Amino acid sequence: MSEPVDWLPDGTPYSPRFGDRYHSENGGLDQARRVFLHGCGLPANWAGQPQWRILETGFGFGLNFLVTWAAWRADPERPTLLHFVSTEAWPVSADDLLRATSVHPELAPLAEALHQQWWGLLPGVHRLRFDEGRVLLTLYVGDTQAMLRQQNLVVDSIYLDGFSPQRNPESWDLHTLKAVARCCRRGTRLATWTIARAVRDALAQCGFEVARVPGVPPKRDNLHATFNPRWEPRTTRQPAVAPEPALPGPCIVIGGGIAGASAAASLARRGWLVTVLDQAPEPAAGASALPAGVFAPHVSPDDSVLSRLSRSGIRATLEQARWVLNEGVDWAHCGVLEHRTDGTPGLSPNWPQGPGAAWSEPTPPAALAAAQLPPDATACWHHQAGWVRPARLARALLGQPGIQWQGHCAVAQLRRVETPTATWQAIDAQCRVLAEAPTVVIAAGAGSLALLNHRWPLQPVRGQVSWGQHADPSKPLLPWIPFPANGNGNLVPRFPLGDQADGDQGWVMGSTFERDVQALPPTASDIHAAHATNWAKLQGLLPGVAPHLEPLFTEALNDPASQPPTCVPPALRTWAAVRCTAPDRLPIVGRVDPVHLPGLWVSTAMGARGLTLALLCGELLAARLQGEPLPIDARLAKALGTERLP
Repeated sequence: MSEPVDWLPDGTPYSPRFGDRYHSENGGLDQARRVFLHGCGLPANWAGQPQWRILETGFGFGLNFLVTWAAWRADPERPTLLHFVSTEAWPVSADDLLRATSVHPELAPLAEALHQQWWGLLPGVHRLRFDEGRVLLTLYVGDTQAMLRQQNLVVDSIYLDGFSPQRNPESWDLHTLKAVARCCRRGTRLATWTIARAVRDALAQCGFEVARVPGVPPKRDNLHATFNPRWEPRTTRQPAVAPEPALPGPCIVIGGGIAGASAAASLARRGWLVTVLDQAPEPAAGASALPAGVFAPHVSPDDSVLSRLSRSGIRATLEQARWVLNEGVDWAHCGVLEHRTDGTPGLSPNWPQGPGAAWSEPTPPAALAAAQLPPDATACWHHQAGWVRPARLARALLGQPGIQWQGHCAVAQLRRVETPTATWQAIDAQCRVLAEAPTVVIAAGAGSLALLNHRWPLQPVRGQVSWGQHADPSKPLLPWIPFPANGNGNLVPRFPLGDQADGDQGWVMGSTFERDVQALPPTASDIHAAHATNWAKLQGLLPGVAPHLEPLFTEALNDPASQPPTCVPPALRTWAAVRCTAPDRLPIVGRVDPVHLPGLWVSTAMGARGLTLALLCGELLAARLQGEPLPIDARLAKALGTERLP
């Protein structure tokens, strides 16, 4: 549940938990600007930088973030990317958040944007994106000391904030400040409103040079500090081989599907010049050519790695789809019903009582009825889910500034050249150089295996869907189901086939999972077997809906050898592509081999979850490449890293 807030007669928010105001009597605006922003030498210190990283202890109502974001927007010398990382053990409600900032009309548009993303804040790491991904707010929901010790973070500025040391001493004690110091580089500046002796002494002990400065009323003095220890800071948390973060420059991405497009877009937003190579003439010609697909969180009673990872992926997918796609035509945030056909609940018993209810909950009766499922069916309703046309998403991402598309470029091998400067060359089968750059990202799905010289045991998986067209958009074959359903397979009952929301409509059901099968196109017998598999899945997933499509499946299954004339498409169509998975069914994102293959990166093995995870993986790759705060918990990032593979 959200943290309760009391409101004093003067409109100031008050915390019953800590017995203290959330900010000073002047509304906190002067404090945010003069104590924290200006106290850290901003905006002057970030001028001309590719990125700037700020850590705040205690997000509260987000006033420090909003003021910093506004300063970034107003500064013509602003960094390309602004990272704002903040800890918060007790997030307030979205309504209280908006109420607290409403007294500052100059911040209203930013406060409303923050309010719209302020949901589902379970314990852990959450990445919120603003200004098309150039302002990144990373929330560490949990105890400040514990969260900072768990993450691998380096920052340029620190806002040391929170309730007073007398009211909440744990946020200011030596152990917490040691955790803060571990996030510093030499020269990191810190600002705070308190001059408590214990805080000054602890900061000095942690390697800060501390000074009192004139305060912001009602405080007579404030405190500034610079991290400049007399010893060399330990870096035991860093991997054995940790090259310096890369600066934006030329880069090659191999693969023009969702994985490659996501990596390219994340890098281009940071100022990279990205060349995307693909053997097809147009983007999204492989697995991303799926007519329409479902994105939805994974659920498990123990909230597994995949469940947590999928939620972070869904946030990334929702936010970026809003930037680049046309809702109702290219995608829809309509929710998804998950029919748990094995009878397991998926969610823990207390899940609906917490912030997780904003993500998923037991399916309400109205949604069960719409899907023609019985009232006692075991099903989850995913609020943050929907359908998307993957090719539209890939093309929109590749249309971002800084990305150059090169089709008809089948990369046969990669060659490293050390002179005159270290660079990678992408070579075709005729030994021609297609492109060259110091950094290469392999994001070619099943095609990644050959480019990686089969160094990891990636498994190709062919998938086939069954799909068709609603002959009359006003009279669909299916009863009107306003959302997709997933479980053992998934059904998107209605999506546009063209550029108009009310134009020709299609439906799609699938998919098969044919492990170690790569043959394309599928044979007639393969297609027949796939239709049979998808028909069986549909009957288990939505038994009340399946009869409406039974005539189409019956016709296709009765005569598998018949081939209709090419000018007359069959009523039940097929689509097939090959994906790949890692042994643990998680994506692979990171350096291929930093010692022997410097500059070679990978983002692949999305399996059947590319629509949920690819955009997140693109952001994770860019963050690792540039030494940024990670968009997910460090332990989740490690679970995706190349280091886990033999």
